[in-house]
Amino acid sequence: MSSTELHDSNTEGKHLGLALTVICCAQLMIVLDATVVNVAIPTIHHALHFSRANLEWLITAYALTFGGLLLFGGRTGDLYGKRRMFMIGIAVFALSSLLGGLAQSDVWLIITRGMQGVGGAIAAPTALSLIATNFPEGRARNRAMGVYAAMSGGGGALGLLLGGILTSYVSWRWIFFINVPIAAIVLFLTPRALHESQTTSGHLDVPGALTVTGGMLSLVYGLSNASSHGWTSASTLFFLGASVVLLAAFGLIETKSQAPLMPLDIFKNRNRSGSYAMMLCIGIALFSMFYFLTQFLQNVQGWSAVKTGVGFLPMTVGIIVAAGLSSRYVGRVGVRIPLLVGPAMAVVGILWISRISPTSPYLTVLGPLVVIALGMGFTFVPITLVAVSGVQANEAGLASALLNTMQQVGGALGLAILATVAIDATNSTLSSLGTHTRHAVNIATTHGYTTAFTVSAGIAFLGLLVSIVAIRVPRQTEEPTTALSSVAISQ
Repeated sequence: MSSTELHDSNTEGKHLGLALTVICCAQLMIVLDATVVNVAIPTIHHALHFSRANLEWLITAYALTFGGLLLFGGRTGDLYGKRRMFMIGIAVFALSSLLGGLAQSDVWLIITRGMQGVGGAIAAPTALSLIATNFPEGRARNRAMGVYAAMSGGGGALGLLLGGILTSYVSWRWIFFINVPIAAIVLFLTPRALHESQTTSGHLDVPGALTVTGGMLSLVYGLSNASSHGWTSASTLFFLGASVVLLAAFGLIETKSQAPLMPLDIFKNRNRSGSYAMMLCIGIALFSMFYFLTQFLQNVQGWSAVKTGVGFLPMTVGIIVAAGLSSRYVGRVGVRIPLLVGPAMAVVGILWISRISPTSPYLTVLGPLVVIALGMGFTFVPITLVAVSGVQANEAGLASALLNTMQQVGGALGLAILATVAIDATNSTLSSLGTHTRHAVNIATTHGYTTAFTVSAGIAFLGLLVSIVAIRVPRQTEEPTTALSSVAISQ
């Protein structure tokens, strides 16, 4: 046994409560930032004079860099030490949050949101891995994974509440500033609570990371640009063409690289590929629902940021409750039933919410929210189990990270497409109404949102079809916590 391994075995189990607090605080901060901006968007829109086309980049700039660099970030932890890269990721996240809070223009804020995504992409996969290197296998690690999963699952909706409180009672800038003291505490405690992991030899696939992230950014920008300049404009065609070239280059690089960022062999398994396709659809549905429903409640119904955050709390509860039930019973009934029931509920909920009108009461929103939350909660655990089922130990981390990547990238792509759909539908309705009174604008804007919800429901239905056709995993005999722990072990 090496001195490093001896050190690991002697320190493992010490300060476990503090270690879990540090890891979960970091994870919660990263997850919160994916949604905390949503309720502040109307305020930021007016403060920094965002155009409607650029507004979605407050969400997509973070989601794309975060999702596009997750695999790269996890690889840096393997090569240079998980604790070291965890601290670097948190530091980058804190610095970009500080700069975001100081933003004086829309471009400034969008760039810092992208920087936050870079920091999150380094910190998030290493945070999960640190559970494996600091908690002994068995009950302690399973419990830590449960707390970590709760933070990840409920953090998104909790971010809406926190964003509402800070925006209404302090300033929208504090949705960024608040990350700085939290990150400082995490950085102070990390060397005292967490021990370093062993490093491995190898190479970073920098060309792969650059081409895939650049390709996705070009694709999303091209899709967004179409809403303001048209599908045949030179700028739209240029960025869409650049995305094709860059993504094709990424595929070629991955086939030639000695240490590929995303080994293409991982997609050979039918069930695993199906789970990725499902998560892509779920990402589109979930991101668009948060974004458009938040805009509807504030811009059309005149809700405050705090009231909007509170209005989303039932969704937080629904996801946590459904995920808990799913993790408890999936070992008995298998993944097949929840992977049919969950997506079906999501489709029903999104179709239901597409029926809202400018004067709809909150109960009209609450019902669909609860149905969507339960559907998502029932889906998350079994889809993770399918993604890691049957993989080699050294591939489980890659398999799970790709699932997260699909969710983030799907959300960013979906938001770009659906924002274009919503803007076109809104403009078309305004033209047909022939007036721009407040009442007419509310009618047109709501029609844009409901059109986007309808398209989103169709994409969620596509995810359900993938589950029906592609997923053929036999009934699981292992406990879900064991499978989920294996994800952490291998990262």
